[in-house]
Amino acid sequence: MEDAEGMSGKTAVESGDAEQQAVPEAIIAFSDEETLDDATLLQLIDQSLQELVEGEVVKGRVLEVSRDEVVVDIGYKSEGIMRLAEFADKDGKVSIVPGDEVEVLLERCEDKEGNVVVSREKAEKMKVWGKIEEAYRSDELITGLVVDRVKGGLAVNIGVRAFLPGSQVDIRPMRNLESMVNEEILVKVIKLNKRRANVVVSRKVVLEAERAEEKKGTLKKLVAGSILKGVVKNITDYGAFVDLGGIDGLLHITDMSWGRISHPTEILEIGDEIDVAVLNFDPERERVSLGYKQRMPDPWVGVSEKYPAGARIPGKVVSLTNYGAFVELEAGVEGLVHISEMSWRKRIQHPSKVLDVGDEADVVILDVDEDSRRISLGMKQTEPNPWRLIADKYEEGNIITGRVRNLTDFGAFVEVGEGIDGLIHISDMSWTERVEHPSEVLEKGEEVEVAVLSVDAERQRLSLGLKQLGPNVWDDYAKEHEQGEEVEGKITKLTNFGAFLDLADGVEGLVHVSEISDRHIKDPADELEVGDTLKVKILNIDTETKKISLSAKELEASRDEVEPEAETPSEPLTQYQQDGKVSLGDVVDLSGLGELSGGGEEGPEGEEE
Repeated sequence: MEDAEGMSGKTAVESGDAEQQAVPEAIIAFSDEETLDDATLLQLIDQSLQELVEGEVVKGRVLEVSRDEVVVDIGYKSEGIMRLAEFADKDGKVSIVPGDEVEVLLERCEDKEGNVVVSREKAEKMKVWGKIEEAYRSDELITGLVVDRVKGGLAVNIGVRAFLPGSQVDIRPMRNLESMVNEEILVKVIKLNKRRANVVVSRKVVLEAERAEEKKGTLKKLVAGSILKGVVKNITDYGAFVDLGGIDGLLHITDMSWGRISHPTEILEIGDEIDVAVLNFDPERERVSLGYKQRMPDPWVGVSEKYPAGARIPGKVVSLTNYGAFVELEAGVEGLVHISEMSWRKRIQHPSKVLDVGDEADVVILDVDEDSRRISLGMKQTEPNPWRLIADKYEEGNIITGRVRNLTDFGAFVEVGEGIDGLIHISDMSWTERVEHPSEVLEKGEEVEVAVLSVDAERQRLSLGLKQLGPNVWDDYAKEHEQGEEVEGKITKLTNFGAFLDLADGVEGLVHVSEISDRHIKDPADELEVGDTLKVKILNIDTETKKISLSAKELEASRDEVEPEAETPSEPLTQYQQDGKVSLGDVVDLSGLGELSGGGEEGPEGEEE
């Protein structure tokens, strides 16, 4: 009551500034008109105190700022005291001064010591929660600062700590979420629980809304042939995705450059802003095909006139394959040097044995197909053709010396000059011997004399022979013998189809199984043995195929024809003469008759039987 009485004796004008601020405005206004009695004054004070509700944000005026505390008058019977740290900014600086108006949260009207408990920090959070709730209800966007990378997403400061799930960071999944820390972003509150202080936000829905607006304008510009600006959003092995504004287009690697590139990163980087040409647009599937090289003229136009066949051009090796090397003649124009066109002399197994990517090389234009965008090039054509020199140097029948470079199943390759190989076919190694493999006659690395059989400069083939160094025994044999002649030979081999005979100097002939005898023979080995000497008749001599056909049965038949016929008696034929059978009695009778008849007289009548 003493306090009340003391207050009643003073007006707002008479009291100091601090006291004036402590007295409710209603009381001050009322006291200007009339003097208050004690009861009325207490009633007015109670009414003013009832207006302050714990848990609400109220306005106050700073009375004092000390080293650690701030004293604030909120129009209550006592002042509120707060920590100075509550007024510090993010850099730790305090700019509050006496007289400033601030908003604080009235936590309790009176503590144990009778002081009012207020908090500016909590008042700020209350205000923030109010804004967040309003934004959540009205679908408004909030600006936040990404402060940390947390499990499953990001932590964003929107006045309070909110959670941004990884799936809601961008339209497409992001792998490196840490890159967004300290980035200021726009988000939308998609989940709110104030009691648990739980706020979930989304950046994805914001981007989708922005993208939808951009897309409307971009769709009007998507016409084949138009040039648009875009930003490279993603790069793959096969191309790059370019954001045209609300819609993405694919820039394939083949449409990035007229020249050859191995990967899109040779030309582009994520974030690059580029001009692209619209090649195709599918409105139903919303797919856009883009081109980058199409902004420049096609270098293949008129290339056949620029690079005529036979011209010698410098180029750069840009790629190697198993079958050749691609040489760049100018940016966007490449030709292929096939492996067969790299050297006249060397047998190149792989282009890397001759060239490396990046090498400068002189090439000759062999053929240009402008429609198919193909140019055939040659490297060996920059030097004289050694095969032409060989054709001029050697003639058929010349004897030359070479080194056996390689042996195969069908013959031997002999090097007769630098990089020039000739082939001795297995059939040209011996006139008489049956050679199963060249190794029976030659050795690798051996120096050997050979005869030139033919030279084909166009096909780069040189045919050589060993047997041609000596006389052709087949021709000699054919000159000395003729068809139908009787000869003798030694059996060297038996097969199921006949017997081979050595006739002379290694010349072989074949007696087919059907020519061995008039009788049917299944296996020549049943009648003949290797090493036996057999007389036969020549049926045919073929000097081209080196084959002689022989016959044993023909020889026997010819012999039967020249043998003289036995004298036949004038008497009727005996049973022996009729059927070819004879008995012991017949032999006795015949021998007896011969003696009795004196060699020419008639025998007894019994002989007719």
